[in-house]
Amino acid sequence: MVSHGSLARLWPPRGRWADAMPAGGVFILAAAGGLRSLIGERQQPWPVTAFGWAMIAAACGALWFRRRHPVAVALGVLAATAAYYLTSAYDGPLLVAFVVALYTVAARGRTWAAVALAALSVLAVGAGTLEGNDDVNGVGLFMLAGWLVAVIALGRARHTRLAYVHEVEQRAAGEERLRIARELHDVIGHHISLISVQSSAALHRIRKDPGQAETALAAIKKSSREALRELRTTLGLLRQVDEEAPTAPPPGLARIGELVESARTAGFEVRAHTTGEPVPLPTEVELAAYRIVQEALTNVARHSRATAVTVHVGHAPREVRIEVADNGRGPDRTAPGSGISGMRERARALGGELTAGPGPDGGFAVRARLPHRDGASWQA
Repeated sequence: MVSHGSLARLWPPRGRWADAMPAGGVFILAAAGGLRSLIGERQQPWPVTAFGWAMIAAACGALWFRRRHPVAVALGVLAATAAYYLTSAYDGPLLVAFVVALYTVAARGRTWAAVALAALSVLAVGAGTLEGNDDVNGVGLFMLAGWLVAVIALGRARHTRLAYVHEVEQRAAGEERLRIARELHDVIGHHISLISVQSSAALHRIRKDPGQAETALAAIKKSSREALRELRTTLGLLRQVDEEAPTAPPPGLARIGELVESARTAGFEVRAHTTGEPVPLPTEVELAAYRIVQEALTNVARHSRATAVTVHVGHAPREVRIEVADNGRGPDRTAPGSGISGMRERARALGGELTAGPGPDGGFAVRARLPHRDGASWQA
């Protein structure tokens, strides 16, 4: 018994099967319609019959290459089909081969070439009608034109849909790359900045105050271990399907105390407080809040020359407000980096907002508002 997964892998056909199946199907249809030329009463000489079968084989065989050379194949199929109908006394369904080729031209985005081919075929059939071909009258010619226009429209619709799907996939891939890059920037940037500050302190104090230097080196070891742990968790997003997925929970508001403690070990006076009634938050809100506080503290360590930092987390109905303010001079706008823009992107992705600029009492302040649903309604 064939499983649904097996059928999904076989259909739609891909690669060589996608080339062979239409060519084979049209050949079977045309051959079935041309069997009268091999059995029953003869209406034409055998050489003419052989030529007709050669045209059937040529038109159907050309369909194998229709995706690689759509316009050339359509021209060849049109020529073979015309030769068949002009010489054969038996009207078979070989016109289907040209319809398939014409559809492929339109589906590959060559709309004007498809229109030109359709017009050429209608003009050829019309010329035959004027020359006395009783098999096709004016009504039949009109219906043929309508069918060809419909085929071109279907092919064009197929091309438009594939282009749209490709654009959506490219956009999703770009957004995923930006998300991963933002995670890596936040994880690595924060800890490396703390390590830089702590190592500088250790170098200055190693001779004068070995005890302080030892404390700084211990903080460096802790920051390095934490950076490695978070890096492994982030890189787990890139694991293959058959690899073991990371089991560590993503960071959230419950771990902001760790960020505060790391900043204190780097020599800052940090005051942290929470207001409002905490409620269960969606994972993406927890992660965004943590990363915003992390990146704000990273900017303080890198650029502000501050000595004191205040971290405030306020819980309000259906939103979380975050503020990280220092008494320094703020980040250097000429310095390379994308920390503030990354924080702003995180807030906007959740429908919130983030501002960063001079505080009312000097220094620099980062303020974010992250809307959310309450935990019960989110999980329902």
